This record gives sequence, structure tokens and C-alpha cells, in this order.
Amino acid sequence: MALQQLTDEQIRSWTRRQKDEWWLKHVYRGNMAQLTLRSALTGFLLGGVLAATGLYIAAKTGITIGVGLTSVILAFAIYRILNSAGVAQDFTILENNCTQSIATAAGYVVTPLTSSMAAYMLVTGVVVPWWQLMIWMIVISIIGVLIAFPMKRRFINEEQMPFPEGRACGVVLDSLYHGAAGAGLFKAKLLGIVAAGAATYQALISDGWMKLLQFKLLRMDQWAGMKEPWVFHERLDTYYYQAGGAALKILGTDFRALGLRLTLDAAMLGVGGLMGIAVAASCLLGAFVNFAVLAPIMIERGDIVQRVLDNGTVVPISRAEIVNQWSMWWGVTMMVAGSLVSLAAKPELFTSAFKSLRGGQSPAAKDHGPDPLKDIELPLWMSWVGVPVFSLLGAWITHQFFGVSMGLALASLPLIFVLTVICTNSMALTSWTPTGSLSKITQFTMGAIDRTNPASNLLPAGMTAEISSNAANLLSDIKPGYMLGGKPRHQAMGHVIGLFAGVMACVPLYFLLFLPADANGVRSAGTLISEQFAMPGAVQWKGVAEIIAKGFAGLPTSAIVAMAVAAVAAVLIELARVFTKGRFPLSSVSIGLGVVLPPEATFAMFVGALIFWLMGLRHKAPGTRGHAIWVDGAEPICAGLISGAALMGIGNAIVNVLLG
Repeated sequence: MALQQLTDEQIRSWTRRQKDEWWLKHVYRGNMAQLTLRSALTGFLLGGVLAATGLYIAAKTGITIGVGLTSVILAFAIYRILNSAGVAQDFTILENNCTQSIATAAGYVVTPLTSSMAAYMLVTGVVVPWWQLMIWMIVISIIGVLIAFPMKRRFINEEQMPFPEGRACGVVLDSLYHGAAGAGLFKAKLLGIVAAGAATYQALISDGWMKLLQFKLLRMDQWAGMKEPWVFHERLDTYYYQAGGAALKILGTDFRALGLRLTLDAAMLGVGGLMGIAVAASCLLGAFVNFAVLAPIMIERGDIVQRVLDNGTVVPISRAEIVNQWSMWWGVTMMVAGSLVSLAAKPELFTSAFKSLRGGQSPAAKDHGPDPLKDIELPLWMSWVGVPVFSLLGAWITHQFFGVSMGLALASLPLIFVLTVICTNSMALTSWTPTGSLSKITQFTMGAIDRTNPASNLLPAGMTAEISSNAANLLSDIKPGYMLGGKPRHQAMGHVIGLFAGVMACVPLYFLLFLPADANGVRSAGTLISEQFAMPGAVQWKGVAEIIAKGFAGLPTSAIVAMAVAAVAAVLIELARVFTKGRFPLSSVSIGLGVVLPPEATFAMFVGALIFWLMGLRHKAPGTRGHAIWVDGAEPICAGLISGAALMGIGNAIVNVLLG
């Protein structure tokens, strides 16, 4: 079915009431099942599972992956198969839309766990209790939901802004249910096959799964005399060293200490396929410059050294030590400077944002007739009452849980609301939410007022990021519902359901994966960052917080010089992108990300991006099977690689806990 939409002339000249009446008559499907018990339950379960995979990937890469389209394809396939088997009726298109709203909210709510909140624990050494994490995340996220709905009437109903990512989801939903027969199931089959293959591979490289299979099930320790289970080594260079290969070095430093390993990581191949060749190449450039050029020089100079702890333990030079002692500073500088320049180069985001705050001069502003959607939209009184109440509650729990002064927590709220409008404008125009750069504005502002408490800049900035991203992403989720004739109230309720799904699934998993208890039952923030989970998002937040608190005292001169050079380079790169209208191939933010990521993960992402780029060039022609797989099916393949590997990796951690 062709999706109906207003013409440009109608958008410019009609009042909002005229647009709402047209939508109510031509698009709205009030009698179609939408937020049903089964769509809510399906969204809750899918959201929890997909949020867990998102948490796993964000901890490894610092990248937040969207789960909306993955949930759409999975829900479509599940109910289409159940319907074919005569077990259940097929999902309606609007039930699926509600499911994706729930799943998407679940995926985004966990962002603080790998960014601001993780940075707070790293800086203070305090492990935040699980119940405080849950309460803070839910309260802050609900503020975003309540802020979003008054803006929905302006951005979606009146201005009909594009929200490209949301529109793409609506087009996919429409094509699944009204497009060529079998196209949707083909994508679902593609996702399932790839996920099964990735999960099998991940099991082969996982010590927990192999212990369970070989020792607990097959009893190979008894009849074969095995002491350790056989695993396939994910780091392929392990076989080179096991065969007696000479140690590879740069300026006397072993490749392995530099983190230069050849690793076959299925999830990172999928992440690379999603990010594209330009971004992946920029990440690889940052990793090469840092770990293959600068780090060996700094080790030789003595700016990066082995540390000796108070108990006499020697901490050898490793990738994590290289990042924490030296590289983090120029990598974070490049990310922050690049993102701020990129944001400043889009003045239309600010002008449209403040136009929205003023109310603008649109024809709808003069329209005082009855609201045709008053029984369909979320009542505005819920936002007018809910936003102040939950904002005060959020400020109070930030004060109670983390020691941020009540005055400072309250002072950050007006800034949060302004930045939320800017972020939503950005999502509406570009599908890009500049939460990272916007949150740094809050971080520096609050840090300038109170340098003594790291929470004073980390937590208000975390509130900025969480509220603005939730509001922007909710509006992007509402866009396909508006296109397909869904009820806004149902999507609002679905988003809140998703918040609980994500928090309930991921907070316990967070403690299991990143904050495991030791033999005495004690948890330490020191386990948050490991060779497997680099937490690059938290490293960035931590670096900014430490600059605010300590300044540049104690940093090696070489680190300060590198920061200055990185800032200049970031500005030049972003200006080149502006003047070439995005055709300049490098990204300063991606180069900085490559500095704090493990280089083995960066290389795997580049390989994944390169494979999809080359196959896309080879199968350009629409209608061919190759095009259906490598172009139309690129996202399902990447989602399969990520979900299969991530879920099996999470399962491996659980198995290891159960096996003691």
C-alpha cells in the first residue's frame, strides 16, 4: 500500500488542525490492533534481549546500535511463522510498530551504563548499587518521554519533519506487510542463518561453553584425560606464536603489549558493516597512528611505563595502560573537538530549535479551533504536570544517590531542556543525535561550578544525554506510527514499557559481565574495563571529568602537545567535511574512537565494512540475488552477526558463573 503524505505546499499553507483532520480521515487506523497484550509482551522480551546485545557491543566499541529494524523483522517472522502453523494470528502492522517502539526504548535506555555512569564509578571507585541504577535510569528516561510529546505535535503533526531513520522504519514495515511476497521472510531467514552461524562460532571460541560441552556433558576430562577444554582461538596470531614464531616488535615493544593482534570477531564484523567503510577506515587510521606509531615512541621515551602498585604488584605495559597513561588524552580531545565543530557547523539546528522554543510564526500558531486529535494524542496535562514532578524527583535522587548538590542539580535542568530541543531538531533533520557533544557542554558548565565532586559534572551531563536521546528517539519512533496511522498514546505507553524492559534485562547483566564479585563477594569498579570490554564511551567521559577536576597537572608534556595537535587536526578535518559537503573521507570523531578502542576490534570492524562495501559494488544491479543479499540484506546480516555473537558471549559469562 502506498504511504500517503501531504504535499510540500500543503505542509507550508495548512494549519495544524487541517493537517490533523486530513491525517485522521486518510491515514488513521483506529480499529486496527496496536498495543495488545501480545505486542507488549513480544516487545518486552525482544527489547530485553536486543538491549543486552546493545550493552555488549557498546561496552566493546562505545557505539550504540539501533535495534528497531531488527525487532521489526524478528516480530514479523515470528508471527508469520506462527500464523502459517495455525498457532496464532499474524501480527498487524501496527502491533509490529508498537513492538519496535518498546524494543527501541529498551535499547537506548541502557546508554549510561557504558558512558556517564560507568565513568562515575571509574573516577570515584564506588560501585553504585543495582537498585539506585535502576531508579535513576527509569526516572531520567521518563522525563524524556514526557518532554517528547508536546514537541511531537510541532515537529511531526505540524511541520511534518522527515526523521529519516523513523521514516525508513515505516517504509520497511509497509514493505514487509504490503510489499513483494516473501521479501520479509527472506530477510528474516537471512538474519536467522547468519545469527546461528555467528553463535556457533562464538561458542567454539568461548571457554565456558566448551567446558560445559567437553567436561560436563561429554566427560572428556575423565576418559580423554583433558585438563583444559579445547577452544578455537579468536586471536588468530595465537597459532603463530604457538608454532614458535618470533615475537613481533616495534621499537622493542611486543605487538601483543601494543594490542596489535589479528582477531576474528564476528560481532565486530557486523558493527563494521553497519558503520560503513568511511567511518571504519577513520577508526583504523586512529588505531594505526596511536598503537603502531605514537605508543612505541612514548614507551621508548618513558612517558608510558610499567606501574608498581602499593602492594608491590607490577602492572606490565598493555593496551589498557597505553590508553590510560597517555593515548586517552589526545583521543578524547579529537572526539570532543571534532563533535563540537561538527555541531557548530550546523547552525540550522540551533535556529530551528529556538524557533520551536518561541513557538514560530507558522499558520498553526493562529489556529485556535478544536483539537481533532484530543482523544488520540497523549494529553498535554501529563507533560505539564509530569515534567516538573519527575525533574524534581530526578534532581533529588541525583543529590541523594551521588552527592550532587540540590542547587546544582536543579540549575542543570533548564540547560537540559534547551539541549533536548536542539538534539530533537538534529534527529528530525539528520537522524543524528549530538548527545555526546551536547553533554560535554553540561559537563564543562557544571564542572566549572563545582570541581570537587566528579558527580557534579558527570551526572548532570548524563541526565542531558539520557533525556535528550530519549526524547529524540521517541519522536523518531513515533514517525513510523504517524505514517502508518497508529495511536500516539499507544506508542508512549510502549516506550515506557521498553524502559522497564531494558533496565530489568541489562542492570543484572551489567553486574554479571562487568562488576563480578570476587571470592569474598566484593565488587570493584576496577573490573569495568578489561581487554574484552574497553568501555571507550566511559573512557571519554572519564577523561573530560579528570581534565575538569585536575587540569593538565601531572600529564606528560608529550600528552599535552598531542592534545593540542589533535584539537587542531580535528578542527581542520571537520572544516574539510563542511566545505566538501561531507565528501571528505575522514572523521575526527571516528579517528579518536580508534584511539581508545582495542586495535584488534578496530581492524575487525574495518574488515567487515570492507566486505560489505566491496560486495555492494559487485552487486549494484537491483533485482539480482546478490543485490538482495548484500545490499537489501546488509542490515539483517549485520544484525545476525551482532546478535548471534553477543548473545552467545553473554551466555558464556553466565555459564562461567554457574560452573564456578
